[in-house]
Parts: sequence; C-alpha cells; structure tokens
Amino acid sequence: MDMNQYIDIFFEESKEHLQNMNQILLQMENNPDDMNMLNEIFRIAHTIKGMSSTMGFQNIAHLTHEMENVLDLIRGGKITVNGNIIDILFKCFDELESYVNHIETQGSEGEDTSAELKKELEAIRDGKAYVPDEVAASVEEVACVLEEVEMSAKGSSVEVNEFVHNVIVKAIQNELNPYLVKVALNPKCMLKSARAYIIINTLEKVSEIVYSNPSIEDLEDEKFDLDFELILVTKADASLLSKELKDVSEIEAFDIISLKENYSVNKEISIEEADENKVEKLLTLENNEEVPTANKNEETKNKRGKTGKTVRVDIDRLDNLMNLVSELIIIKTRLEDIDGASNTNATGQNMHDAIEYLERITTSLHDAVMKVRMVPIERVFNRFPRMVRDLSKELGKDISLFLSGEETEVDRTVIDEIGDPLIHLIRNSIDHGIEDPETRLNNNKPKNGTVRLVAYPDGNSVVIEVEDDGRGINIEKVKNKGLERGIITPQQSQIMEDKDIIQLLFHPGFSTADKISDISGRGVGLDVVKTKIESLGGVVEVDTKAGNGSKFTIRLPLTLAIIQALLVNVGPEKYAIPLNTIKEITTIQSNAIRKVQNNEVVLYRNTTLPILKLSNLLHGTSTTENDEEYVVVIVKKGDKTVGIVVDHLIGQQEIVIKSLGKFLSNIKGIAGATILGNGSVALIVDTNSFF
Repeated sequence: MDMNQYIDIFFEESKEHLQNMNQILLQMENNPDDMNMLNEIFRIAHTIKGMSSTMGFQNIAHLTHEMENVLDLIRGGKITVNGNIIDILFKCFDELESYVNHIETQGSEGEDTSAELKKELEAIRDGKAYVPDEVAASVEEVACVLEEVEMSAKGSSVEVNEFVHNVIVKAIQNELNPYLVKVALNPKCMLKSARAYIIINTLEKVSEIVYSNPSIEDLEDEKFDLDFELILVTKADASLLSKELKDVSEIEAFDIISLKENYSVNKEISIEEADENKVEKLLTLENNEEVPTANKNEETKNKRGKTGKTVRVDIDRLDNLMNLVSELIIIKTRLEDIDGASNTNATGQNMHDAIEYLERITTSLHDAVMKVRMVPIERVFNRFPRMVRDLSKELGKDISLFLSGEETEVDRTVIDEIGDPLIHLIRNSIDHGIEDPETRLNNNKPKNGTVRLVAYPDGNSVVIEVEDDGRGINIEKVKNKGLERGIITPQQSQIMEDKDIIQLLFHPGFSTADKISDISGRGVGLDVVKTKIESLGGVVEVDTKAGNGSKFTIRLPLTLAIIQALLVNVGPEKYAIPLNTIKEITTIQSNAIRKVQNNEVVLYRNTTLPILKLSNLLHGTSTTENDEEYVVVIVKKGDKTVGIVVDHLIGQQEIVIKSLGKFLSNIKGIAGATILGNGSVALIVDTNSFF
C-alpha cells in the first residue's frame, strides 16, 4: 500500500498531539499527582505509537512503546513521579518532535538517535540506576576533533561540474584568485538561512560566487545542517576575505583554501561544455550581475519543504466560501443574459447594477479567503513556555512567562516565519535582560523575573510585543561599542538621540556582551531578526528604561497576499505604494526645499522632513523636475517619516502582490509587482528601504 497519501495527515496530527503533550508536561511538573494529566499523556503516546507503526516509522513506535511501559507503571502506583522522570519525558518529547521534523524535511526518520533514552526508560521500568555508556573523550575534546575533521582542508580537491571547472581555470589564467571557503555556523544559531544569506552577501561585496554546496536555493530554504562550501573568484587576497567573515557573528569556524596551486577537480560526467562568453562575463568582476551557481544536490529539490502545506479550516468559513462562489456563478449567468439583451437603455442600467453586485461579491470573497488563510498565533506561542522553563533551569533564574492574545489571527505565511525571531528575542531577554535573583533582590525587585509575550490586531497590522522587567539596555555601553567598532563617529555620538543609539543593536555582528554565552547577549543576532521581520513587510521598534526592562515591538501586515495601495506616476511608469506605510499626502513648493549636508529637507509642521525623489531612487525619469510645486507622499517607518516626491497621483486600489522571483529578490526599493486591470505591470515600492 502507498502510504504517501496519508503523510500530510500524519504530520498534522502528530504535531497536534506533541503540542498537547508539551503543555500537559509543563502543567504536570507543578501537579505530579494529577492522574488525569498522566492518563492524557499515556493516551497521546499510545496514539502516536499506532500512527507511526501504521506509517512504518519504527523509531517513533519503539520510543513511544517504552514511554507507555513507564507511564503504565506510574498509573498502577508502582512508580512515583519525580523531577527526573519529568525531565526524561521532556527528552522523549524533544526526540519525537525531532523525528517528525526529520521525516517532514528529509522524507525519513534517519538514524535511531534515541537508544540512550530508551535505556533510561528501561532503567526506570526495572527500578535500576541508569549508568550511561563510557565516552572516550570529554565534550570539549570531541568538539575539537569534529571541528578539525570538518574544517580541515583535505587538500584542495573539490567535486564540481564542467562549467565551474572552466571558470576556475580561466580565473587562474587571468591572474585572479579562486578560493574554496568552508563555513561552519554556531550550533546555537537560530536563523541559519538568514545567517547564510548575510555571509554570502558579505562575500559578494569583494568577490563573485560561482559555486555553492548545498545550492543557494537549499541555503535559502534552510535545507542544510550547520556547514556549507562556496567557491568564489576575486581580485582580493585571503586576508581580506577573512576580515570580512570575522565581522559576521554566529560563525563557529571558517577555512579559506586557495585553489590556485595543486588544483585538481573530479568532474561530473555528462555535463555540457561551458560557453566561453559566459566564462568571460563571469570573470568581469566590475559588473554587479547575478552569478549562476552550480547545483550539486538537485535531488534535494524534490524533498518536502521546511513548513507544512496544509491548514485546518473552520467548516463555517468553508460554507461561507462556497456560498460566495455560488453568488459568482449567479452573477456570471446574469452578465451573459445582459450581453444577449437588445434593449440598449435597460442593458446599460442592468450592466451597471451587475458590476456593482460583482464588486461586492469579490470584496466578500477576498475577506473569506483571507479568513481561511488566517490561523491563531497560539500555534507559535505554545512552544515558548517549555523554552522558558529550560532556560530558567540552565541559568539558575526564576522566570515567569505571561502570554496574552494567543487567539489573535495572522496569515499562515507569517506563522511559519515569525517563530525563530521571537525565540531569539525571548532568549536574549532571559539571558541578558533579566538579572540573577540575588541582583534583583539587591535592586528591590521581586526575585522572580517576568517576560511578557503579547499579540493584538491594530488596524491592518498585527502587533507582537516581547517585554521583560530586567535591567534594560545600557545606552552608554551601546554608544561606546558603536564608537569602538567605527560604526559611528565621535561627532555623531554627540548628537544622536537614545532611540538612534538603540538602533545600533541591529547592526550586523553588534554585541554589548562582555563574554559570549551559549545563549548570547542582547544584540548578537538582532540583525538577523530585523532582516527576517522586514522580509515579511514588518518593522521592529525598541523601547527601554534603565533598570526597568525593555520592550521589543514587532508590527506585521495582516496579510502578505492582497493589500490596499496608492498608485502613482513617475515619468512613464506606474508604481504602487502600500497604504499602511503612508502617513499623509501633501504638496510643497520647490523653493521651500533646502540642502543640509547634501540632503534635501523641508520644514513641514515645525519639524524637519527629509525629501527624496522617487525618480532618483529608482533611476527613472520625472516629468515634474522643474515644476514650482511637488506632490509629496509622506511615508513612515516606526516614528520616522520621509517625503517621497512623485509626478502624479492615480488613486487608491486593491492589489495582489506577485513575487519577482529569486533572481530579482534583492532589488533595493522594490518589494514585488502587481498586474493592473489593463494588463500592465506596476512595481510595488518598498518604502522601508529608503530610511
């Protein structure tokens, strides 16, 4: 029997059962004698065992079977629940979750990694003390050995295709430097794909990347462990590449190997000869064109995506959707009847009424489809109580997590992406924000620290707040670190406001931590958080008060598919500006514009408003360059504003966002495109990139 048809159901139900198990274990830790909770965990383990056995996943089945044995003895009163048993059950949960994720991303359970855990469960069942297997070396020695094995050069033999081979040979002939760069990320790195993107972006400033293993696509989709390899061609030497990589945080180790000497390549068979012109073009390092990369692991494209492709929908919402589709069919028939009618006056009026009716239906249909895509943010929030519990024990702190607004609904796409940034913010709050119990008592604070995670809708946005009652951000320390690293000048530091200094935390690799812990200090990795949030069309704001804690506010669009936008003309082109970024629209006299430090500004409502011309930002032409009065669209990002000069306003319109694809995904100032009613394409302006 082909079981693949049931795999999606297996994923959905397994995740739901594991989520319930996690919540019950957290409650059971405080009420170990509650038999109802114990029975519920037993039922969940039994259900997962049956599902996994049916699907042929034996590792999961064997582990849950051992869990059942222990839980059954507890139910029978032969074993008493204690902290050790709860910890082992949590380990079982982690192992089961790991198996399910591995099946989803790789298509199989992988190796049996729960052998030691099953031995622990057997020891509890038999009433014996568990003695772990002897290890040959300490954890530090093993880590060093692994690092040496992974990062050793192993000569410079690399398996690449004919195209990359020709590029390397051509580079050597043209006295350019080809390098093999091996990168291993920190095991604690939360957003691997975003970190890989930053590394590639950093290297592309001084080189052209011609090969990636895994492929660039797999790196973007996070289909890799912690290490990857790049082959690049550059005029620079290895010391410059090393300097660039050292400025990127969360890199465990890297190795730069020159391919110029002792170059040997094992070519893959049946690969077409590379076009000589393409090789020449690739080696012209002055241009900024996208470099084609060899794809070594084509088969990984066929693997399942990282996130699930299904969503559970309330039956009432589906009924509403069905009714609206029925209305569409009725209006289609009505329009056909009008088209065949002969009475001109009646036809015109009927057509007008029918179009109005159609507009109402399409608006309702849009709302209905939106609601089908919406899921409660509770799905993300549920993973954090366990994380806070583990970190509290690890750091020796008393920390309470308060959740609010779990019922707030957001787009499914946002749900899949927002989890990792929130994990990063919460970990930083607990590690670096909240003081240890002794320090809190000395500062007249409660011994127990608090982290609040709140979500609520705000117009067309969803707001998520991560707040702690810790020590707050040390503004002076951040400023001094910025001066030390050369990010700001002494003159800038004198006039910068606190909110501008706090923004330095989001600079790549910035950290105020005196020593880097496993969890890291506030600031490490915040550049990745900001990159991820802004890729979703959102913004991050920070509010802090010394001694009283910090609050990170994330503001995200309600949907990533259909938005309200203002259409404008700049020269012959039409552009769309998202309405949720627009503060107001006004006109200003051209002679009111002044230049300050080579930037155009205007005094508007007693504040200084920077002025930018959209034609200059997007390298276009303007038809109003010499006009006495400009049309200005004032856009916002947090509490900052800037005036964008456009030629003409067309009007407000509901638009469907279309991606420009991976080759055009990094164009500054452009967030996507939309197809207008006449079939023409209008680019959607990313106003955040102008700040």
